[in-house]
Amino acid sequence: MPPTIAATPSRTTNFTRYAWAVLAANLLVILWGAFVRASGSGAGCGSHWPLCNGEVVPHSPHIQTVIEFTHRVMSVVALLAVVGLGGWSVLLFPPRHRVRKATIYAMVFFAAEALLGAGLVLLQLVAQNASAGRAFYLAMHLVNTEFLLAALALSAWFSRDSAPPSSRPAAMIAATLPIAIVVSATGVIAALGDTLFPATSLAEGMRQDLSSSASFLIQLRSAHPVLAILAAAYFLAVAVSVMRSKPLPITSQIALGVLVLSIAQLCAGAINIALLAPIAMQIVHLLLADLLWIALVLLTVQAKR
Repeated sequence: MPPTIAATPSRTTNFTRYAWAVLAANLLVILWGAFVRASGSGAGCGSHWPLCNGEVVPHSPHIQTVIEFTHRVMSVVALLAVVGLGGWSVLLFPPRHRVRKATIYAMVFFAAEALLGAGLVLLQLVAQNASAGRAFYLAMHLVNTEFLLAALALSAWFSRDSAPPSSRPAAMIAATLPIAIVVSATGVIAALGDTLFPATSLAEGMRQDLSSSASFLIQLRSAHPVLAILAAAYFLAVAVSVMRSKPLPITSQIALGVLVLSIAQLCAGAINIALLAPIAMQIVHLLLADLLWIALVLLTVQAKR
């Protein structure tokens, strides 16, 4: 086993900064992955993985190939960054330290993320595939992505000098996490429906939602905004409750972040529907959802009973 380097304040500060940077890099990969799906570029490298159309570097590629290949390159860079984070945590923190555990989980979830991404290509659950299998697979992919972001965020959070000791979160706060996962899973299905069955107007979109002959993706699309509104109301109630309890300043700031992001997410969702889910708005919507998820994870571990 490699020796552990003494975790001095300067070393932990550098580690914390790097951990936040790795989290940001993975957010970029996730957002670009959403762009791959929304732009219909998931089959840009054909049914080949890890090669792209049977080549290490595609020659004379179409734009869809460039988009998909770029995502694969970004994923490799993110993988190296996560592995580096795990290796650094082993050198800096003692065995069974929370940071070590978090980075190990991050590497496990990243490996699962890569396998799930490969499965999308190899099983041809891309492009215009509108099967229930693709919807379920994307939901699984989304849940794993949430776990990866949580592990990376906790790696950075627990490495701070002022990181709080382990404590059991209040049930009301902890409940925000499964609620957020359910809403996000319905969101990825709604986004898939918007991509495969785009409406030319808001009225047409409503007719699609009410049509008994529409694809199940369309019929399920209307469930997402309803669940999102209910979840946001709950998140707002939790955030206000935490702030009223006069917690530590950092906890109050996280709760305020949850409050602001919940409202921003609702507004982005409304704009997304009104504008018929343009790609740029889908990316913004996803970014806000990921930031809200990270804020909820940090609030869960920071707020005490």
